[in-house]
Amino acid sequence: MPIHSPNSSSDKTEKLVKILDQAITKAQEAILDPVLNRAQSTIPMPLQIKGMHMYQKTKKSVVGDKSPVFVERPIPPVEDVELADIDVSNPFMFRQGRWQSYFKRLRDEAPVHYQPNSPFGPYWSITRYDDIVTVDKDNERFSAEPQIIIGNTPEGLDVEMFIAMDPPRHDQQRGAVQGVVAPQNLQEMEELIRTRVREVLDGLPEDTPFDWVDTVSIELTSRMLATLLDFPYEERRKLVYWTDTVAGSASATGGEADMDEMFAAAADMARAFSALWYDKKARLAAGEKPGFDLITLMQSSEDTKDLIDRPMEFLGNLILLIVGGNDTTRNSMTGGVLALNQNPEEFARLKADPGLITKAVHEIIRWQTPLAYMRRVAAQDTILNGQFIRKGDKLVMWYASANRDERKFENPDDFIIGRHNARHHLAFGIGIHRCMGSRLAELQLKILWEELLARFEDIEVVGEPEYTQSNFVKGYSKMMVKVTKKQAAAPE
Repeated sequence: MPIHSPNSSSDKTEKLVKILDQAITKAQEAILDPVLNRAQSTIPMPLQIKGMHMYQKTKKSVVGDKSPVFVERPIPPVEDVELADIDVSNPFMFRQGRWQSYFKRLRDEAPVHYQPNSPFGPYWSITRYDDIVTVDKDNERFSAEPQIIIGNTPEGLDVEMFIAMDPPRHDQQRGAVQGVVAPQNLQEMEELIRTRVREVLDGLPEDTPFDWVDTVSIELTSRMLATLLDFPYEERRKLVYWTDTVAGSASATGGEADMDEMFAAAADMARAFSALWYDKKARLAAGEKPGFDLITLMQSSEDTKDLIDRPMEFLGNLILLIVGGNDTTRNSMTGGVLALNQNPEEFARLKADPGLITKAVHEIIRWQTPLAYMRRVAAQDTILNGQFIRKGDKLVMWYASANRDERKFENPDDFIIGRHNARHHLAFGIGIHRCMGSRLAELQLKILWEELLARFEDIEVVGEPEYTQSNFVKGYSKMMVKVTKKQAAAPE
């Protein structure tokens, strides 16, 4: 006799929804995708995004919203969790300060750790420095495609970017924009960066708490991004808002952005950069001398000159370049102030000897690790540190863990200016996908600290920082700070 289940009705409903979802997906692949592919070069990008938004809303009304919803709850001490149940994809891990202990346990007991039940799907955590180097450098066994985040972007916003491409496409597209951070250009940018740092710092209130994240970190990075993209300077804050929103979905990284806001931001971004692309193209055609901004460099390369006709690729690469120029530098600017406040002896050393700034910058980036990981997919069955990895399995290289690996860094949780191997951190990745803007990020941080130490006697964090809700961006949403200016030397 069949056993009656009290959930049989809901089970039937779930099955029906699954069937509907599969049918819609097949219809999309058979009908919608070919239409979109044909339309990409003829329909304006913002209209394409709006169309996909309407389609997704309709689909959601039929099969329901499958995006995960994250509600913050206290994360238990790691010793209270079974090894098999550890899930470091929790977007509140960094906010609650549990990440060091969880990653340490994985490094010690299961450096290649499988989690089958994550909200982002099954994945392997790679937590030791040497294993991450192996994965990051091996493009044959471990593919960067189709994306670098642990979860999935909302359908319709699954943009393409060269950091999530394998050779040869990766090399072609990266090569097109690499010139913007060439040594000669960095040298020319140095004075501009210094001027803008001085403008921001000279406007800071003395002895009055202010939000360092908004007033300094976001302001400085948005000014730099506007310059790199030749974007309207007065609208520079849009760059930060767009990428924070588009890259902050719950399904991708455990963020807070909702679908409507994300699609609206993506459409606005597409509209602005399409206009900028065509404006530049017209100016060049009229005989204007080409600049060294990223848009012009794309237009000047055979591999990317028609990128505007591949809108998801165009938008994806812009998001990549903005996120790369925003999150890494912005959160290291804030993290450096926090690290030095938590380590006053080191702060005193730095103030006494500004010649240590370059070494301090490497340690700040290691200690902060502003982007917590990058994702790879096994391109073949393989073995990694004794674990069998199947073709198609998802691997997450936790840079935040590698930079605290005791096997590589002595006393890794300590902030030590002058650490002999600090510059060997993995915050920028390693291999062909290493962050192309790493030298620019280091330059901005170096100049910031040179100017800070020249102006201020003290930079004090007042109150606990507020952290970003994300398993990808290891960053700050707010940090109140008070600065005390140096007194002018009395005349002799």
